[in-house]
Amino acid sequence: MKRLLLVLLVGLATLSSCVTSEGYETNARGDFEALWQIIDERYCFFDFKKQEYGLDWNEVRERYASQINDTLSRRALFQILGKMTHELRDGHVNLWAPFDVARYSAWYEAYPTNYSDSLERIYLGNSSEHQIASSLKYRVLRDNIGYIRCASFASSIGSGNLHEVMRYLATCDGIIVDIRSNGGGYVTAAMTLASAFVNESRTVGYISHKTGRGHNDFSTPIPITLDPLKGLRWQKPVVVLTNRRTYSAANAFAMYMGALPNVTLMGDRTGGGSGMPFSSELPGGWSIRFSASPIYDLDMQHTEFGIDPDVKVGITPTDYRNNIDTILETALDFLRDKAKG
Repeated sequence: MKRLLLVLLVGLATLSSCVTSEGYETNARGDFEALWQIIDERYCFFDFKKQEYGLDWNEVRERYASQINDTLSRRALFQILGKMTHELRDGHVNLWAPFDVARYSAWYEAYPTNYSDSLERIYLGNSSEHQIASSLKYRVLRDNIGYIRCASFASSIGSGNLHEVMRYLATCDGIIVDIRSNGGGYVTAAMTLASAFVNESRTVGYISHKTGRGHNDFSTPIPITLDPLKGLRWQKPVVVLTNRRTYSAANAFAMYMGALPNVTLMGDRTGGGSGMPFSSELPGGWSIRFSASPIYDLDMQHTEFGIDPDVKVGITPTDYRNNIDTILETALDFLRDKAKG
């Protein structure tokens, strides 16, 4: 069952199942009707988003239907349909055409970045000052605090690689795991990294799947189980750094880690993105991806719009100018004080 769940979860940010549209004409009206209907029957956050900001998908249909006619150019139609998908406020919803991709990005563009690759290079140092294992960069920072930079979950993380990272940092008094601006990837990679911080199997959230066409047709929530790494595992305090560009599988990682003892989330609220995507094709050949299976935290709450940190802190303009990462420095001080007792 656990292996099956992991296979299903891989699709959260990279893979997608497919549903097809049939019975619609190959014209602007057909594309519009197919897009609205597919999302109406398959999208998984209607009730949540109605509660959060008043989303009414029937009202959306009425508002955009009046703009559709068969004299529209393909680019004009694409702009209208793209704007309609933005009503869902979901970064996992994308409309693909040969000439463009419609994407909703206000989940991060409307907020401070709270991350800089220039600052990252200062703290990681040059190639001789940090190590690389799989997609992880790591080193020991001041006050004997370990630092792991995970910029993406787009590739798998080997358990052997992670074992070596844990061995290298074993004598540190604390670890910082930096997932700022990690846009996601494979949920299995996120689970592998989180597995280094548990000693026994733990439930860290839940997932449901669509069972019918109604907005509330979902399966009974299935536990998401995090199993211990088969190798060295971390036993001391951990700080996970997040920002608004922490999304999808990285958001899931923040959720997993937030469910563990001795873990502190620090930085800004994550960007969210907690729905497992499905995809479909419109009559005219364009593709639509959308969230179809919701993931919940331990309290059965949605994390679609992000996860708040335990300690909220941002990079100040003065620190940016002085090449200081305020969030990382706060984490270093926090773990230093923890080590002192």
